[in-house]
Amino acid sequence: MTSSIPVLDGLRDLCADRDGLIIDLWGVLHDGSTAYPGVAEALAAIRAAGKRTLLLTNAPRLSAPLIATMDGMGLPRDLYDGILSSGDAVHAELQTRTDPAFAALGPRCWHLGPARDRSVFEGLDAITVVDTPEDADFVLNTGPWSFDETVADYEDRLTRCRARDLPMVCANPDREVIREGRKVICAGALAVRYTDLGGTVIERGKPDPAIYDRVLERLGITDRARVLAVGDGLQTDIKGAAAAGIDAVFVAGGLYAAPLGLTAYGERPDPARVAALCAAEGQAPLAAIPALRW
Repeated sequence: MTSSIPVLDGLRDLCADRDGLIIDLWGVLHDGSTAYPGVAEALAAIRAAGKRTLLLTNAPRLSAPLIATMDGMGLPRDLYDGILSSGDAVHAELQTRTDPAFAALGPRCWHLGPARDRSVFEGLDAITVVDTPEDADFVLNTGPWSFDETVADYEDRLTRCRARDLPMVCANPDREVIREGRKVICAGALAVRYTDLGGTVIERGKPDPAIYDRVLERLGITDRARVLAVGDGLQTDIKGAAAAGIDAVFVAGGLYAAPLGLTAYGERPDPARVAALCAAEGQAPLAAIPALRW
């Protein structure tokens, strides 16, 4: 029998015993180019209620350019306490090399991704970015160049990496996100194909529970029961929070809006369809909300 998942208007009733919130970006705060209606007011209300807020995103870039992008969307830095990206996590691992998987990587890297993601290499003086997979020790995958591309467009490049048996570091485990109202592929989709080809993939970001240790440190909260995660990705936000022992709320109006039959942002989903979708995805969020609202 499918478990019931309450659909609430906002987060307020779930936060009486919470000190902090972990909030996703794409599909929750914005669609990659424009902030969703009401999210600035929701973030302001969360802060006014005395809750700490850490934005956690699988963006493959360092967080500084993300802050600038959101500021341009009307989501200024004073609306949240901090931001952590999967790009930040990968950068830290490449810098420290304390994880055995990263310690084993050589110094020569081929970047599979657009120039807009090059911030992930800042300060990594021990790494040389090379021009071809044939010259590399490993590949850093930050995702497609164009939002119109498909996984098939990368078959030749992935095959060349596999021929060299290059380990792949995936800086964005998301397989797809919503951008300007449509789904586009991310680095995670390319990583899945590389795994299918027999390649080795090292990922950092949601749903890896390790990134939540960094989040809690940034929030200054040790009790995971006092934290609530909010996201639209059942296989990243919700799954990752569960693996880290943190309650999560599913935002229905993001990545899964179409499967839920939603045609307008902020539209309230049918609880039965939410429950069926979550059951099919093997996830059990604490509740669902139509959009980010306090």
